[in-house]
Amino acid sequence: MRDLLEYVINGILGNKDFEIEESQDADRSNFEVKVDPSFFGLVIGKGGRTIKAIRNLLKVRATIEKKGVNISVAEKE
Repeated sequence: MRDLLEYVINGILGNKDFEIEESQDADRSNFEVKVDPSFFGLVIGKGGRTIKAIRNLLKVRATIEKKGVNISVAEKE
């Protein structure tokens, strides 16, 4: 799932100026995407539409793999 998330975020930002931290809880994967504050709005999107679409894409993959997934976005330090 991490590779799909990296592909989507890279496509949105157009560069690799982001970090993804992954943690596992039983059958659930938690991803934290850290982006530069200037690109924060691109990942969230107007009204949260972009991040919702990303979450929906990963939910489909997680359903196929019979896992859960959670994605959060944070500012890169």
